[in-house]
Amino acid sequence: MKSSSGIAVHLDGLTKRFGSLVALNNFSLDIAPAELVALLGPSGCGKTTALRILGGLDVPTEGRIVVGGQEISHISANKRNMGMVFQAYSLFPSMTAEENVAYGLRVRGVNTAKRASRAKELLELVGLSTHAKHLPNQLSGGQQQRVALARALAIEPSVLLLDEPLSALDAKVRTQLRDEIKRIQREVGTTTLFVTHDQEEAMAIADRVGVMSAGNLEQCAPPADVYLNPINVKVAKFVGAMNALPGILTSATTADVLGQSIRVRGESPNGSKEVRILIRPEQLGLHLAAEASEHTATITGHSFLGPLTRITARLNRDQTNLFVALPSAQAMNFPIAASVAVVITADHALIEG
Repeated sequence: MKSSSGIAVHLDGLTKRFGSLVALNNFSLDIAPAELVALLGPSGCGKTTALRILGGLDVPTEGRIVVGGQEISHISANKRNMGMVFQAYSLFPSMTAEENVAYGLRVRGVNTAKRASRAKELLELVGLSTHAKHLPNQLSGGQQQRVALARALAIEPSVLLLDEPLSALDAKVRTQLRDEIKRIQREVGTTTLFVTHDQEEAMAIADRVGVMSAGNLEQCAPPADVYLNPINVKVAKFVGAMNALPGILTSATTADVLGQSIRVRGESPNGSKEVRILIRPEQLGLHLAAEASEHTATITGHSFLGPLTRITARLNRDQTNLFVALPSAQAMNFPIAASVAVVITADHALIEG
């Protein structure tokens, strides 16, 4: 498969209103050539609206769309040369896998020999070369979605749009196909926008993750930055689990949390020195405590998750519940009802607004 150099996408100030509802609010995003950006957020946050506007399926109320240096805001969807894959596979039931993949080329008037060659090439790319003559009802859900991906790529699109393409699949198949999409996208080099509500999926597949909330793009950055350095409380709480621990501000940038001083950012919501500090479960450690104190906690439960165990505990200070993620072998040292000291390993944290 010949790799593409990709094409740049520039979305500038996109707003979409449906009556009084603002589905997208001054949304701007640059996608570099060959980059895969995932838009992540709950239902109704505007991520699919952004994708549909880029694909020409919806018209923005305001804003511009520039692809490869050309403004396409008023160009119809069928002239944008974009490949689309949705949650529903939308394969033609009476066509074989090979015929489904070649369909877009047939519509474009490509001759039979070239269509067959391209379909064969794409089916090999998605690992379905031996299923070329199978009808959709002879394929599993994961295989059907691979065919849909091959069909979208067959036309050599400028941009690939993937809207919750894995949501209908079971967990194991979803993980396998997620990894395949990432491999294929890197091999082909097509600039890609991927929409999902699944945090793990977005983190695993994307070069950058854009976290959305109520029509706004809160942060767009590499997955590790979004997780470890969330720009605000909305992002911090949506991406991964968070503990909200009691703390006392000792300066504008430091707080005492469970007897430990850590750097913080953000402002107290009411100007009080007593605040809540956001800490991820894996940024906490435990030690058995000889006696209970205001900085210790009591173990209340375990959730075995394979290599990790999620421990729940209750702070003696104010009965706050907290979660600690530990290697399962280490977690066995902390039985139910044990008194423990909580150690914060984070070097900085957010103040809960």
